[in-house]
Amino acid sequence: MGRVNKVIELIEQGQPVFSTGAAELTYDAGLEAAGTWADMIQVEFEHHAFDTKGLHDYMRGLRDGGPTPSGHPTPTVICTLPSNCISPEEVRYNAWQSRHVLAAGIHGILHTHARSAEAVRWFVATTRYPFQTIGADMGVPEGLRGGGGQGQPAEIWGVEPSRYVRIADPWPLNPEGELFLGLKIEDRHCLADADNIAAVPGISWAEWGPGDMGMSFGDPDGHDPPYPPHMEHARETVKSALDKAGAAFYCSWRDDSMSDEEIVLHLIENVGAKIAPAPSAEVADSVRKRYGRTMPW
Repeated sequence: MGRVNKVIELIEQGQPVFSTGAAELTYDAGLEAAGTWADMIQVEFEHHAFDTKGLHDYMRGLRDGGPTPSGHPTPTVICTLPSNCISPEEVRYNAWQSRHVLAAGIHGILHTHARSAEAVRWFVATTRYPFQTIGADMGVPEGLRGGGGQGQPAEIWGVEPSRYVRIADPWPLNPEGELFLGLKIEDRHCLADADNIAAVPGISWAEWGPGDMGMSFGDPDGHDPPYPPHMEHARETVKSALDKAGAAFYCSWRDDSMSDEEIVLHLIENVGAKIAPAPSAEVADSVRKRYGRTMPW
C-alpha cells in the first residue's frame, strides 16, 4: 500500500503542503472534513481545551467519510499539545499527552517552545514504541508509548494493529514511519540552539511562531510583517536551521496589499516555506497546478 500520511508523501515528492484548522471536534465535523481541499488539518490544544474524546470522534468521522480524493484513508491530522517542549523534565512528565492524541489516530504532533535539543529528543521518545531502535545511536531515548492503545489508530489508518505499531514511528528517522513531528522554535530563548534543536533525529518540520517570538522580544503585537530586523533575523535563523537539518519550514503571512494567492506564492517562492496555510480550495488548487500537481488532490 502507499503512504498513510499524505503530507509525508507530498514532501517526498517536493510538493508544497497546504493546511487548515479543524472547525470543531465532533464525529459529524470529521465526516464533513473528510473531503477537505487541505492536505493537513491542524488541531489546536495549545490554548484550547484538551478534548481527546472529541478528537477520537473527529478521527472516526474522518475515517468513515473517507477515503480522501487522493486515496488516503484520511487527511493528515496534526495536534499541538497543552504542555511545552522547554525542558526534558516537562516533556517526560507530560508524555501522557502524546500517548492520548496518538491513540486517537492522528498523524503527528507540533510541540511548542522547543528550547533545547535534549527536550526535543525526549519529545521524539514520547511518540515511539520501545522496540524501535533506529536513532538510539544518535541519542534518541527509548520510546515511551505502550501497548494497548493501538486499536483505534490502526482502524483509522486502515492497517492491522501489528502493522500500526511498526509504522507509527517518526519520519524520516524511520523511512517507513508515518508520524510527522514538528516544533515551534518560537521565542528568543530557542534561537541560540536552533541548529541543534532542528537536527534532532525524528523532527520533520518546524515553524518560527511569530506571535510568541514577538512577545519574547517585548512586542505583543509583533506577529505580522513588516518585521523589524531582530524578527527577520529570528525567522532566518529558524529557516537556516531547518535547511541544514533537511526539515520543512512552516510559515504564515499577513499582508493586506497582497491577494491570498500572492501571499501563498510569496511564502513558497520567497520565504521558503514548504508548508503553508491556504484560505480556500481555490487558492490551494491554483498553486498546486502551478507546481504540476494534478487532480485528485
